[in-house]
Amino acid sequence: MSIFDIIGPVMVGPSSSHTAGAVRIGYICYKLMGEPIINADIGLYGSFLATGAGHGTDKALVAGLLGMLPDDIRVPDSFKIADQIGMRYKFQEAHLTQAHPNTAVLGLTGKSGRNLEVVAESVGGGRIHIRKIDGLDANFAGDYPTIIIHNTDEPGHIASMTEVLRKFNINIATMQLYRACPGGMAVTVIECDQEVPDEALKILKSEKGILKVTYLSLE
Repeated sequence: MSIFDIIGPVMVGPSSSHTAGAVRIGYICYKLMGEPIINADIGLYGSFLATGAGHGTDKALVAGLLGMLPDDIRVPDSFKIADQIGMRYKFQEAHLTQAHPNTAVLGLTGKSGRNLEVVAESVGGGRIHIRKIDGLDANFAGDYPTIIIHNTDEPGHIASMTEVLRKFNINIATMQLYRACPGGMAVTVIECDQEVPDEALKILKSEKGILKVTYLSLE
């Protein structure tokens, strides 16, 4: 544990580090979308629901969806800024079971019409976990450039993915595999030590059996 884990993150707003986590949840969703977000349906669960308004969780999530980081001085004005640019947002209770007490469920629509659903939790100290993307498990913290690949659960796909990354000299930090059922839909989460170029992502998207590629860039 570092000193920053103990004292918490640099942030604008209330003292709760979970509010900083809420900004980061929104920001990671913004980066995953890769384009301006025009509509956000946000479900809050547990402590996020019970104390969210008092701790500014609602404004923090919207701030992140606008591309702000926790130390951005505009965080308290996120609703006003969202209204000015025409981004629609609404909040409701998220009906979950056995979830982390600081969990948000975000249904997002981008400028191009692209849809993205993310379940994420604030785990303290401004740190977060992305638990699900588009209904399937995806457990990562957003600390590395990350590729999330939806693919059919068939032999050979993992070898194809890693071969593409090898050709571009991309080192894999972690790789996690999830599937709904044998032979059904699968998700591969690959955290990388460096940014993945657009050309590599285009090749991945074109591979047989790859249904969707979502990329988290930290640049």
